[in-house]
Amino acid sequence: MARTVARLADGTRVTDLVSLGVVAAAFPLAKVRAVLGTTGKASVRQRDLPAHVVMYYVIALSLFMQVSCREVLRCLLDGLRWLRFGGRLVAVAGDSAISQARSRLGSEPVRLLHDEVVGPIATPQTKGAWYRRWKLISLDGSTFDVADTEANDKAFGRPPASRGSSAFPQIRFVSLVENGTHVLFGTVWGAYAVQEGELAEGLFCRLYKGMLCLADRYYYSYKRWQTAQATGADLLWRVKTRIRMPVLKRFPDGSYLSKIYPTERDRRHDTNGIWVRAIDYRLEGIPKAEPLYRVITTILDPEEAPAPELAALYHERWEIETAFDELKTHLRGNRIVLRSKTPELVTQEFYGLLMAHYAVRGLMHEAALKGGVDPDTLSFVHAVRVIRRKLPLVHALSPSGPEAVP
Repeated sequence: MARTVARLADGTRVTDLVSLGVVAAAFPLAKVRAVLGTTGKASVRQRDLPAHVVMYYVIALSLFMQVSCREVLRCLLDGLRWLRFGGRLVAVAGDSAISQARSRLGSEPVRLLHDEVVGPIATPQTKGAWYRRWKLISLDGSTFDVADTEANDKAFGRPPASRGSSAFPQIRFVSLVENGTHVLFGTVWGAYAVQEGELAEGLFCRLYKGMLCLADRYYYSYKRWQTAQATGADLLWRVKTRIRMPVLKRFPDGSYLSKIYPTERDRRHDTNGIWVRAIDYRLEGIPKAEPLYRVITTILDPEEAPAPELAALYHERWEIETAFDELKTHLRGNRIVLRSKTPELVTQEFYGLLMAHYAVRGLMHEAALKGGVDPDTLSFVHAVRVIRRKLPLVHALSPSGPEAVP
């Protein structure tokens, strides 16, 4: 049976039908348009690459870090290759048009979309996300290499090396991770010279009651502990063993009540102290284990959280390293730098990368719930490969009219 050549309706542009699959499910078009309206970046006139399409394109760039910008757009349009304009193959915007579209959009709408959408997704049914009544959250930081340009070097700086400085400028970031789902959220970033502890102070506002936040000893300070505790979240942080922790009450499980102070003067006069519960323990039989570990917590009642459980739980913090590995190795690609050549577009690309990771993890969480399994048992690499294959085939978006075009 002969087939009629399929055509786009008169006046319809190819980019009206860019297929976005999982990305569009994680970041609904209505939300994208609202953010563009808030930031004044909504397209005023018809373009080959309107603002909402560029928003999705920025996220898609992070799913295809190994290929050119133009090839990423081509991939998004692969699902429409059977459509023709009077026999012509569908055209793909050139590099210059893509670059101009990204520059028009800027970084603020992408950052705002990230901040408003990306957050914890675990439900009471999510396996591995909970300890008793608390949702487990970890805190840590890392770095990203960015394109070696004068503008990026000036804005971000680069780490020192044994001979001069490193090959690429770097940005530094700190994130919270939802342990059970590996979703990274609340991310704060800056130039390489900014310390992780300083950056961490900007994300405590994303903590709330019902969370139990795990953090390494590097992040501890009286001020940070006080700020994080004020959010209502509970804390389980490692501290250095040289910090003076007087035993004010010993519990049967081996933990003890103590106080932390902002200054030595406060300690001497017992002013401005904050009650904590401390746990000292050793890891017997573990190669390269340190002689003594000490963690402190806001959970003062050992009946609510026994010391042996908290000591074991603290090491769940390492799940954030797995999340960083997913972001930096499996999604971005090993030894691949962020491609953007200006600080503004580096910012845009960085948030696009975080949102791509969130979209993948959201899909994996949904699959885990349906299968009744822990999301940790699913392969992130496999999920990324599936999304890359299916991205052009799931559904299409239109900047005017219905959000889905059959």
